[in-house]
Parts: sequence; C-alpha cells; structure tokens
Amino acid sequence: MASVYDLKPHFQNLLRPVTRFLALKGVTANQVTLTAMVLSFATGGLVYWRAESRWPLILIPIALLIRMALNAIDGMLAREHNMKTPLGAILNELGDVLSDSALYLPLAFFPNIPCVLVVCVVILAIITEMAGVVSIQIGASRRYDGPMGKSDRAFVFGLVTLLLGLGFRPGVWLKIVFGLMVFLLILTIFNRSRKALKELKS
Repeated sequence: MASVYDLKPHFQNLLRPVTRFLALKGVTANQVTLTAMVLSFATGGLVYWRAESRWPLILIPIALLIRMALNAIDGMLAREHNMKTPLGAILNELGDVLSDSALYLPLAFFPNIPCVLVVCVVILAIITEMAGVVSIQIGASRRYDGPMGKSDRAFVFGLVTLLLGLGFRPGVWLKIVFGLMVFLLILTIFNRSRKALKELKS
C-alpha cells in the first residue's frame, strides 16, 4: 500500500550534502539520533505544560519536520559513513517510539480532544513498530509497510496539530481522523506481519 515512507529516497537526496558536511565535522549518527529525541521530549513537554493554550500545538509539525530530517540524516551517516553500531540500532528503534509518544500523548490533555483515541493511536503505533522489528527476529527484513507507518502518522498528527494551533475547533472531525488512524494502524500491523511471513516463504 502507498505510504509517505515511499518519498524517503527523495528526501534523503536533498539532505545528503548536509549529511556529508556533518560527517566531515565529526558528528556521529548516535548524536543526531539523541538530538531528535531531545527535541521531541522538549516539544512534547512544552505542549503538555501549556495545555490550556493552542499556540504550542503549532510547534509539533515543526518538530516533526525537523525530526524527520534528523532521522534521515542519522540513517545516512550510519550507512554511508560507516557509523553503524549496535547502540545506534537500539537508539534508532527505541528513539522513534519514545519520541512519538512524547510528541503525541500530550494531545490527550487538551480540552475536547478524544483522549482515549489519542492513547489508542499511540499504543497501536508502538505495536506497529514492534511488528516491523519482530520480522527481523523470524529471519525477514525490517518491515516498513503502510498504510500508517511512522511518516504517515507524522503527516496526520502534523496536519491536525497545525489546524488546531491555527484556531480550528475540535469536533467530530477529530474522532473521525483518529478513529481512521486506529483502523489503518491495525491494518498496518497485519500487513507487516503478513509480508514478513511472505518474505520468508519466497
């Protein structure tokens, strides 16, 4: 199924000159990964702290865009500049899950936002990434299949928080959006598991 993740190669090409510059300056992939985590926790903490205000929500799409760039850069540093380490693999997987949770869970504290659905989305997102990693354990490759992978979730949350931050009123539309995300996340878990098993058979 189509996913925002399919655009990743084009995004990486845009960031490759920056990646080369950072490598020449001695910046490591793990340092970039940790920077992305710190950014996510700081943004999520501010959003939670100012839950009575709308303006901090605009910071979430900005943080997501920066984090997406940092995630692409740390991957290229690891692969293309010989910076792969076991610690880096752990930080990469755990960092994404922790960063997503730190950015998205504070939305549950905003008035008139369907908090139960937000929490369900975060929990299912964790299971989705777990399904992708478990495929390695059974001998397949790390699965990134959609339709609701990490990049897709970032796009939806970024758009929703931008609209809310600009003054759009929470309403039934949020329940529809998050309800659809729940359905698509369940489908993504199924897809990743099915394709991992199919990969082993082939």
